[in-house]
Amino acid sequence: MNTSDRNEQPMIRPRTWFCLDLPVTDYQEAWRLQQALVPARRDGILDRDLVIILEHTPVFTVGRRGGLDNLKIAAAMLEQRGIDVVQVERGGDITYHGPGQLVVYPIIGLRNKRLGVADYVGNLEEVMIRTAREWDVAANRDDRNRGVWVGNDKLGSIGVAVRHGVTFHGLALNVNLALAPFTWINPCGLQGVGMTSLERESGERIFMDQVRRAVKRHIEDVFRTRLEPVTPEDIESRIAPYSTHASGSEDPVVDSA
Repeated sequence: MNTSDRNEQPMIRPRTWFCLDLPVTDYQEAWRLQQALVPARRDGILDRDLVIILEHTPVFTVGRRGGLDNLKIAAAMLEQRGIDVVQVERGGDITYHGPGQLVVYPIIGLRNKRLGVADYVGNLEEVMIRTAREWDVAANRDDRNRGVWVGNDKLGSIGVAVRHGVTFHGLALNVNLALAPFTWINPCGLQGVGMTSLERESGERIFMDQVRRAVKRHIEDVFRTRLEPVTPEDIESRIAPYSTHASGSEDPVVDSA
């Protein structure tokens, strides 16, 4: 063995995650999918962590800390517009999802990684901060609320839940969506703040496929993993035994939205 062979460090191969890319998807459809994925990951039927990347049709979601107090328009108006309000188990208050907002749902086992919830949320923020930087947008954390901000305006939100050590829900990064629906609520239950988008802050047209690629790169770098594309059909075949809602106690959730 020569000196260079002897001194060479072993290559550490990162663990691969599945990556499920979906188009614009109804919120409750994606929610049901997460409900099936969590116990499948807990039991090892889903043998790798997974990240779902998608956009949603228009919807308001309300987390554990929220009610309708922060909805500033009549529910009947939303009904006329065909926009649902859905109560879910993530942390936080009320927020809006719609086309032009990139949503990422990591289904990962925290215990195996010895990763605490606070550090996990910090990693999600870092993914958004690095993504924004690619368009010369300086996003930062803010003590008022988890997520990422540009000045007094929120660019990306986080609301997560953890059940049996497995994460679900995740982050929502505003790319090029219409911001008007955010004026119908106190976003994340906060008063006196605005919402913004990458396109608004950069002053240039931004395409969602570009942001999807950037987010994937930064997930790989921040979480030290590699993403392997997987089809919806493959995932459905793996989690068929868990296709109905799984009950069970939940670990504490992070209060953010």
